[in-house]
Amino acid sequence: MHILKLMSAIAGIMLLTCLIGSPAHAQASRTWVSGVGDDANPCSRTAPCKTFAGAISKTADSGEIDCLDPGGFGAVTIAKSVTIDCSGTFGSVLVSGTNGIVISNGATPINVVLRGISINGLGNGLNGIRALSPGTVLIESVRVFGFATTGIDIEPVSGNLKVAVKDSTVHFNANGGILAKPSGGATVNASLTRVNMHYNLYGLRAEDGARVSVFQSAATDNAHNGFVAVSASSPADINVVNSVSANEGYGGTATVGAAATIRIANTALIDSSAGIDTTQGGSVATTAPATNLNAGNATPGAPNATNALQ
Repeated sequence: MHILKLMSAIAGIMLLTCLIGSPAHAQASRTWVSGVGDDANPCSRTAPCKTFAGAISKTADSGEIDCLDPGGFGAVTIAKSVTIDCSGTFGSVLVSGTNGIVISNGATPINVVLRGISINGLGNGLNGIRALSPGTVLIESVRVFGFATTGIDIEPVSGNLKVAVKDSTVHFNANGGILAKPSGGATVNASLTRVNMHYNLYGLRAEDGARVSVFQSAATDNAHNGFVAVSASSPADINVVNSVSANEGYGGTATVGAAATIRIANTALIDSSAGIDTTQGGSVATTAPATNLNAGNATPGAPNATNALQ
């Protein structure tokens, strides 16, 4: 009898140990979301979650969340390195009165990839994507539209944040398309490649401590400026190559503040209120000899600096 009791006790301890060590709550390197998923699931391919927010808590650091089939997967705050990839199907974030995707982990650098996502603010969402932490962010094949503030808001408060936006469209955002505005001594280095910025308050705005390079991109039909650099306390730079700014309510390019600089090469500034506007300080530099088109603007303006072709 004593032996049976001892064996029963040992079996109970072993069962408890197995339950405690069970991988049911472990984070996976790859998780899945589905339009017909459930956040109570483990987010596996055969038992996917319903939302990005539900999946991210079950995804390991530097892991990946993939979209299994079409769906709206909700707002999410990202506080670790992760990839969210819906490029194989239709994946969306539909929000009202809040932000779409927030990347925030304080002063700790993280690396985030957002790919193949449609982010819709329904006209009253706050910001489509907010990048607040140092580290790196890759935004690829993403549409951001319908936000009351900014489509892509890049505002770290410490360290250096590197952002690359590729093959994406940012449109119908009431307070601007893309904003790069570090603070607290932070810096931003960003690049836009084949990015379209249409029907926003402005296309791209870079402020103190931000450096942005633009290649093969278009800012058109924005209420204010296509590309604007603003310097109040430190330099702000935009380099625009093989791109276009057209039909802007204000300037195709504009600078504000003595340390604001825009450099243009092989770029068309057409059919806006002004082609080049440096009336509030700063400089717009062109290549020498010039390789740009400045035409059809009510006030053409002129570059006030040059960069020699090498």
